[in-house]
Amino acid sequence: MTPPGEEGRTFTASTAMQQRLHELVPGGAHTYARGSDQYPEGMAPVIARGAGARVQDVDGNWYVEYGMGLRSVTLGHAYPPVVEAVTEAARTGVSFSRPSVYELRAAEEFLAQVPGADMVKFAKNGSDATTAGVKLARAATGRDLVAICRSQPFFSTDDWFIGTTEMRSGIPTSQRELTVTFDYNDLGSVESLLERHPGRIACVLLEAATGTAAPERGFLEGLRAMADRDGFVLIFDEIITGMRWAPGGAQGVYGTTPDLSTWGKALGNGFAVSALAGRRELMELGGLRTDAARTFLLSTTHGPETTGLAAYLAVADAYRQRDVVSVMEQQGRKLADGANEAAAQLGLADHFAVVGRPSCLVFETRDHLGRPSQEFRTLFLQEMLLRGVLGQSFVISAAHTDDDVGLTVEAVGEALSVYAKAVDAGSCDGLLRGRPVAPALRRFAAPRQIPAPHRA
Repeated sequence: MTPPGEEGRTFTASTAMQQRLHELVPGGAHTYARGSDQYPEGMAPVIARGAGARVQDVDGNWYVEYGMGLRSVTLGHAYPPVVEAVTEAARTGVSFSRPSVYELRAAEEFLAQVPGADMVKFAKNGSDATTAGVKLARAATGRDLVAICRSQPFFSTDDWFIGTTEMRSGIPTSQRELTVTFDYNDLGSVESLLERHPGRIACVLLEAATGTAAPERGFLEGLRAMADRDGFVLIFDEIITGMRWAPGGAQGVYGTTPDLSTWGKALGNGFAVSALAGRRELMELGGLRTDAARTFLLSTTHGPETTGLAAYLAVADAYRQRDVVSVMEQQGRKLADGANEAAAQLGLADHFAVVGRPSCLVFETRDHLGRPSQEFRTLFLQEMLLRGVLGQSFVISAAHTDDDVGLTVEAVGEALSVYAKAVDAGSCDGLLRGRPVAPALRRFAAPRQIPAPHRA
């Protein structure tokens, strides 16, 4: 599966399929982060298959892939034990009128994996799980405001969150006004919210850590103490960090137990399964063992589908057999060190850097003045694609071998040689083949045309 050289790499079939997708699917993809606008123009591969850390597009090009299914694949594409477990589950039936044995097995496995949680409910996507957590918090507290960390990019597709983004068209103002924001690693900003909205904050929701930001000493502990004092529900979004920071998530790494936590991504190694977990007295508000008014929690036809739960059980077994997180961190360090050394050798350390937790790396692209630049990012993506590396980030998996990392570091060095020309010239003109990539969550699909001034 050695990628062909730059001269033999074409995107003809992918481009044709992408055009057809735009005719049939709004945005041309089912996730905004997968959209063709996130890739260099005319260079958005449509994937035919994947194996391990590599994927092949419909033009026959092989790539070392990063991002790994939007961070959901930690064991590698088409990981045989997971595929076999899912296949076996499908053979015995996928959906029934009563709970299946997989629901009990998965719940027991998950609660052993996350000891701070008493109960769990499974679903198919992280947005549903997170919104269910918000609903429980409002029901338990009788409060209406949701406080979210403003610097963290995504929590849910539902109105309470999307109303805070640039893509808020169609969301009533009344919904948008019920979400307030605070700053990461800033207990004072949370305290300020509590003072401005006394008795109204139902929950404080955040990722305990991100790829590029870890909690400062006392921050998470301070949130826990505030929650205990004020009565709001502390929710950790473990959609990304769960099973990528540690099997027990970021809460296990940093030693702070939330009231509720939401999970997804790596639970199924790409198969659809998510979870809401937490304290019994909160979770039971959506159950049958409560005297309080019942909360409509998660009640979905496909949430307990046997294939997704079987995938999770196989993933959990793989994590027992080897230290998957340590493998990702080891390979991630090699990649970051190699890429940053390549940048340093070319004098680009102020313009390009691979940063973040080794298991969840991103790359920063800056222009000739050191400013974050989508244009320079696009140039880097373009040159990496031409050299057989596909990825909007350097989020790694345990399937990335030394050969994969070595090929990537070599490609980074070659791509940065082109990047250096743009830095020296102060522009990507003549080097970038099309328009720059754009933020996935933006108000308009394309910049509005500005009318020319009227002339008499």
